Amino acid sequence: MAHLLRGKQAGISYDLSQGLGPDLFVLDHVRDYGINSKVTQVAYDPVQSLLAIGTSESKYGAGQIYVFGQKRVEVVLPLPNRSASVKILHFCADKLLCVDSKNDLSVFSLETRKLLNAHSPPAKITALHSDPTIDYALLGTQQGDVYAYDLDREALTPFKISNLWRDRFPRSRLTSVVALSLHPRDIGSLLIGYNAGAVIYSFKQNKALHFFHYLVPKGAPGGDSDPASVFKEREPPLTQAVWHPTGTFVLTGHEDGSIVVWDAKDGRIVQARTVQDADVNKPGPGSFSPGAVDGSFALKSPIFKIAWCANQDPDDTAILVAGGQPSNISAKSLTLFELGRTPVYATASWQVLSDHFENPKRQRILPCPPGSEVVDLFLIPRSSPHYAGCHDPIAIIALLASGELITLSFPSGMPITPTNQLHLSMTLVHPYVNYANLSPVERTRWLGMTEKREHGPPFLNGGAEAIHPLKRFENRNIVQTAHADGTVRLWDAGHADEIENPALLQIDVARAVGRQEHVHVTQTSFAGAASELSVGLKTGEVAVFRWNVNKHPGQELPPSENKPQTLTNITERNEAALKEGLLPFTLLDEGNGPVTALKHSDVGFVAAGFEGGSLAVIDLRGPAVIYRASIQEFIKTDKRSSFRKSSTQAVPKAEWPTCIEFSVMTLEDDDYSSILLHVGTNIGHLATFKLLPESSGRYSVKLAGVCSLDGKIIRVCPMHADSGHPAYASQSSVANLRSGSKINGVLLAVTSSGARLFRPATSRGAHKSFDHFLCDSATVVRYEDRGYALVGLYGDGCVRAYSLPALKEIGSVNVSDLLDVRRFSDAVITNTGDVFGWRGPAEMALINVFGTGLQFDRTKDMLLNPDLLIPPRPTISNIQWISGTQHVTAADMDLLIGGPDRPPSKRQLAQNRAEAEQQRRAATRGNPSASSSAHTSYPTQVPPSQEGWGAWATRQLNERTEKLGVMGDSIDNLSQNSAGWADDVNKFVGKQKRGLVMGAVKSKFGF
Repeated sequence: MAHLLRGKQAGISYDLSQGLGPDLFVLDHVRDYGINSKVTQVAYDPVQSLLAIGTSESKYGAGQIYVFGQKRVEVVLPLPNRSASVKILHFCADKLLCVDSKNDLSVFSLETRKLLNAHSPPAKITALHSDPTIDYALLGTQQGDVYAYDLDREALTPFKISNLWRDRFPRSRLTSVVALSLHPRDIGSLLIGYNAGAVIYSFKQNKALHFFHYLVPKGAPGGDSDPASVFKEREPPLTQAVWHPTGTFVLTGHEDGSIVVWDAKDGRIVQARTVQDADVNKPGPGSFSPGAVDGSFALKSPIFKIAWCANQDPDDTAILVAGGQPSNISAKSLTLFELGRTPVYATASWQVLSDHFENPKRQRILPCPPGSEVVDLFLIPRSSPHYAGCHDPIAIIALLASGELITLSFPSGMPITPTNQLHLSMTLVHPYVNYANLSPVERTRWLGMTEKREHGPPFLNGGAEAIHPLKRFENRNIVQTAHADGTVRLWDAGHADEIENPALLQIDVARAVGRQEHVHVTQTSFAGAASELSVGLKTGEVAVFRWNVNKHPGQELPPSENKPQTLTNITERNEAALKEGLLPFTLLDEGNGPVTALKHSDVGFVAAGFEGGSLAVIDLRGPAVIYRASIQEFIKTDKRSSFRKSSTQAVPKAEWPTCIEFSVMTLEDDDYSSILLHVGTNIGHLATFKLLPESSGRYSVKLAGVCSLDGKIIRVCPMHADSGHPAYASQSSVANLRSGSKINGVLLAVTSSGARLFRPATSRGAHKSFDHFLCDSATVVRYEDRGYALVGLYGDGCVRAYSLPALKEIGSVNVSDLLDVRRFSDAVITNTGDVFGWRGPAEMALINVFGTGLQFDRTKDMLLNPDLLIPPRPTISNIQWISGTQHVTAADMDLLIGGPDRPPSKRQLAQNRAEAEQQRRAATRGNPSASSSAHTSYPTQVPPSQEGWGAWATRQLNERTEKLGVMGDSIDNLSQNSAGWADDVNKFVGKQKRGLVMGAVKSKFGF
């Protein structure tokens, strides 16, 4: 009887939830978007074109690894220990290597997307290095030892490099390994960076060849910021050690900001400098950065990361440095030294070499956001994984101290937008997302919204998406995300189905408002049917964007001044790279506090509420502001306050709009339908306005009535009283007004403490109170054709559904393990039962309350393409070979590291099987009668997979000897055949000569 009573009060005659029951309330986890915690590591594989991101463990989630590919390809790999964070991340052929904060080395397979093995070394790992051409990972430890882990056998090898620095300098206390790097051309040489210095180790000779010990003498400025330290000898701790792309030089970075170039052949210093000064290791005056107070100095940050980059020509190099900047610089960005072509070492003088690094061809500062600091950098090479990943890079991904990412072009350093360049989830930390909204958009309309923008080649082309079902949803879930740099991006979140249009749309709000600072988005509203978007800012502006074609592509005109309290034409503030898309249209600078509520209708009206208590309505047909008023002008003071006596005058509570909605329906005292505007406030007042056309062609806004509810209004849902269908102001419903269409509508207003169903504008209707919990977000949801229900998110972590019009609970489900309860108020519920909410600062989830128990599988997408081959590793040049450098191959490394008793690796076995199959096919073609029946015992040899290493080597030697014998026989047969052929040619020539002579004689005699 409850639905009859409340239905009569609200004016609804039917039970709109008749077909709904608690058995239908089942949770589906559709998908997660974004990064769950702070980014700590980034790795890139140019062969497979994949990018991996490692995160730290935090209260928002466990540390894990994200692997991204093209479009929406994404695989999430959890760490063996959920309380661990990712410290080091490397791609190695078909594997992904990770060292976490719990000192576990985890090896993941890109083919199976699973953990192959987790190993705990005997000491704490401080450095990791691998090469795609060998099956070993080199592990540097805190004690200064280097171990080799066999990736094929999934075990630690007996090979070990003891602490070479301590052997040479027994009194040294800083001996942890901080860097490992194989020679870019000679795989048999390893550069080991200790805290105290660097060493070149030879695998072939099993000894240290050169030591690089950086000592700053007395009187030399070094990289220290403290002028008092000049009068003593210093040993700045080492933080980085890298090779020159050809291996001619070694570069070390230090904690004091020094960058030292060494001769790799004799260990001498070629040049010692900082990002500002050169020859800092020589006595003399140095430059010091003054501090904020007189007599103080600015500290320098240590060298965080160094990359010695090369173009197509490995001798044409540049040095990219993160760190070494004084603390008084607001943006501690990247420094790039473009050195140009390296002088020929054999013919260049020492002074020429020193000048080459002292005076680079060009030195530039790559820009970063103000107040940020780059703590790590990762290069995006075009194709080669060699040269330590620094060969011919096209872009740089910089990791900031806050955990955000920025992408810059190389070598120009121009910012690159991640939109449609990187994975969707990466855009949420590029920079951090600070606002999100979701709007349903008609499917065909969204498929046609593909912007035309100039951009470079995409960085991620690898992987393949899993096959998703094709579901027919007339409306797509279009998400709008606003970021710290004033960028808004739009993308399709889907319905657990195939995404037909995976591209993103991008809007530059900062350029639209005419400034780059203080662009904080508080509200967005997307009208998909009109292809228009409104954006509200914390500074009080409302910018409107409309789908259009850029009339001035490639040009960025200077913005004009914004006009206060009126509309400003901003159609000229287009992005130069955008040819077609959502372009700036008009701007309202209200100047009355942040935008607290915003609604962009499909019929050309925009309404905005401001924290200062004002309301503005814009008609985009002009465009023109057709209504502006303060909340206090049309909402009377609550009379209930007069019952309580007070000795002091009560201060009225500040009031502002919190919810705005447009509808088409008939008011309680009217006999016609009209466009209505409903405005709810933070105190609980709900005002209804009528938008009526005038003879001049404009619309006027008139107040129809105000009613009071019991708390902050969070949602207003207009609906048909007879069917339950939504009664929003759509283009079709407004067009039907011309023919006299009447809509018998009701309004469902939801507050934090209850819900009210009534006929606007002032009818009391039916009311339901939420006694034990507060509602944070709600809307009316339709499930198939079974009925409608009020679905809301509540403070106890549950989603609840209430019937209409009885407002009786149907069912509930707890979602606190999928969504952050503290941010329920920022979540969005769609009319199909989808809930889009926050999981962390940069991670969101999409769930559905009318599902089938679907659990999101984060490892379904394919990553590895076995047809893509790793290019051969660069080798030493002829000059290096002539000068005495011994060439060490990958097979030699198997013998040097794995030892003579190591069985052939899986890679070798696969190669042997391929060679055997090729020989078998060749033998079959040469002798068709050969078969297994011709042999007395088949097979006559032990299968290669069961042989030991010695037996395999012996058999290979015998086979090669036999092949040499066969080749000798073939050469003998060739010489015999050649001799016989020559005799045949001589006989033929003689016969032709005799025939010619006899023919002439016969002709003389008349024959």
